Amino acid sequence: MSGISRIQCPVLRNRIMTAEQAAELIPNGATVGMSGFTGAGYPKAVPQALAERIGKINQDGGRFRINIWTGASTAPELDGALAEVDGIEMRLPFQTDPICRNRINDGRMDYVDYHLSEVSQYAWSGFLGKMNLAIIEVAGIREDGSLIPSSSIGNNKTWIEQADHIILEVNDRQNIRLEGMHDVYYGTALPPDRKPIQLTSPSDRIGEQYMQCPPEKVIAVVETSAPDRNSPFKAPDEVSKKIADHILEFLEREIDAGRLPKNLLPIQSGVGNIPNAVLEGLDAGPHKNLTAYTEVIQDGMLKMLKSGTLSIASATAFSLSPDGIKEFDENIELYRDKIILRQQDLSNHPEIIRRLGIIAMNGLIEADIYGNVNSTHLMGTRMMNGIGGSGDFARNAYLSIFVTPSIAKDGAISSIVPMVSHVDHTEHDVKIIVTEQGLADLRGLSPRQRAKTIIQNCVHPDYRSDLISYFERACNSGRGMHTPHLLGEALSWHQRFEETGSMKNS
Repeated sequence: MSGISRIQCPVLRNRIMTAEQAAELIPNGATVGMSGFTGAGYPKAVPQALAERIGKINQDGGRFRINIWTGASTAPELDGALAEVDGIEMRLPFQTDPICRNRINDGRMDYVDYHLSEVSQYAWSGFLGKMNLAIIEVAGIREDGSLIPSSSIGNNKTWIEQADHIILEVNDRQNIRLEGMHDVYYGTALPPDRKPIQLTSPSDRIGEQYMQCPPEKVIAVVETSAPDRNSPFKAPDEVSKKIADHILEFLEREIDAGRLPKNLLPIQSGVGNIPNAVLEGLDAGPHKNLTAYTEVIQDGMLKMLKSGTLSIASATAFSLSPDGIKEFDENIELYRDKIILRQQDLSNHPEIIRRLGIIAMNGLIEADIYGNVNSTHLMGTRMMNGIGGSGDFARNAYLSIFVTPSIAKDGAISSIVPMVSHVDHTEHDVKIIVTEQGLADLRGLSPRQRAKTIIQNCVHPDYRSDLISYFERACNSGRGMHTPHLLGEALSWHQRFEETGSMKNS
């Protein structure tokens, strides 16, 4: 379908311009909402044109910076391009770009790390400040001005409602047959006017297929033709397969014990190779007609939908490899009735997650022997990516499972430590920890019981004796026996690695 045919609204056809012309409409100091969630559905032309403009201004001694709010992470054409020219003053709520990360950790970019479910409410409440402009990618514009969403929804509905002005990127590389796959809910409100959300199953549709945008807000329409940029997933390695096997065996035991139904409960999976290995394991297993209520549709979920293992998947975005995108485009009619894309304040809604009884699986950077999890910071100070939606699910899921290889940096560091250097998910929210060594079921255990279970089941043999020694000496210290710690020594695990690059054999 040609680019012009994607813009059916006569009023908005008159506002078509180049990305460079649209970038000129963005003022210095503006707060700009951008579409995009995990490398899907982000604007691809205007941010690059804006970065080129900012680069010239800043190179000539000026200072041009904007604040950027998104759904989650985007791609190098947005975050990377603008960070490279020092064009970002403040960023929220989640990012994965290496240039952004360096700017944040060098103190040259302010970064606000929020639970993804909260961002829309915070924007509506007003304390984040005014949004001047939003740049939203869409798959098409209908005759009445309503918008066919792209490969992610994220916070797009809120940005369109909150921004004074809108720039639309109409991308003809997004499959137009995405139309009808979205469910945009317009019933949200702030307290005291909030009403229950009538969503009782991942398959429920409670909203509209399109996003509503007042044409008078739209100051530019830019035609683009560029694919989403997502990295390919690696084939599951032995570590990932072992972690997946531990989880699958655990789920079978839960079914046998009567704590899970045979078709499980709705699953949520973080992005990455380990979650995809778990999905592959589920697809090869005996369970059929599973459901997913999650943030992103990954390659593994496409396979499960195609095989019939998964009957429905609700998310806010795709996160597909190039091969996954090809598979989706070639078989989109198969997936049309099996995938629902919602805004992220619903895909990550705590009450819905709690009520549906989600089985949540997310990654971590490090966990401590008592079950506290750090998923954001290296050595306690350097931001990696952000908490994303893991906290929304961990706190409210029926089962909150965290997965990680037991060692990192080729064995130079243990993923299980005496005390995490930064806490994102407290011991109260972490139910299961899994490494390739084994699975620790922490439900119903006291702190000292949790420590013994984690050390016995999850720690790499190279570090197990050190952690046993630490725990026993902490218990014998007489300094508080509920959660025994030797504070100086606990912190030294991180200090030794930071100073020497290795904690092994210390």
